[in-house]
Amino acid sequence: MALLEQWRDRAYNEKTDKGTLRKLWSDYFVKEKEIYEQLLADPDVEVKGTVKELADKYGVDIMTMTGFLDGIDESLVEPNPIEEMEEDTEVSLAFDNEKLFKNMVKAGADWLYKLPQWEAIYDEETRKRLEHEQKLSTTVIKGPKIYPNDPCPCGSGKKYKKCCGRK
Repeated sequence: MALLEQWRDRAYNEKTDKGTLRKLWSDYFVKEKEIYEQLLADPDVEVKGTVKELADKYGVDIMTMTGFLDGIDESLVEPNPIEEMEEDTEVSLAFDNEKLFKNMVKAGADWLYKLPQWEAIYDEETRKRLEHEQKLSTTVIKGPKIYPNDPCPCGSGKKYKKCCGRK
């Protein structure tokens, strides 16, 4: 069984006791934050190695590193082969700063996108702009309501009810 499948079995198992899952996730979030603090301290350096080597480097177990790799994957410059990843699979943690920041905002992980290490990467105005852009990207904006006696938006000059509003 691939590592990612094992991780998801453990982290998202609905049969597992809620207290056990809560502990797993609270422990994971602490370790995840520590890894991000180290990565963001020098964002231009590409960290590479096998899954096992990276787990050892950051002082976490293989499953925690697998969860981390799953979480960061869509923020990477080149995605890792996470679906079939094993302990000896070579992976890279080269991330796109803007994608990573926006994905942290998207996940609602304020403990990550508000890390002080971001201050050396983006000024406050840029961080606020990126946060705002990400939040707007998931907001549905409806156009104005068209009433039957309004002019038709197609530009025909007819009333909406006599034109496109006719079904």
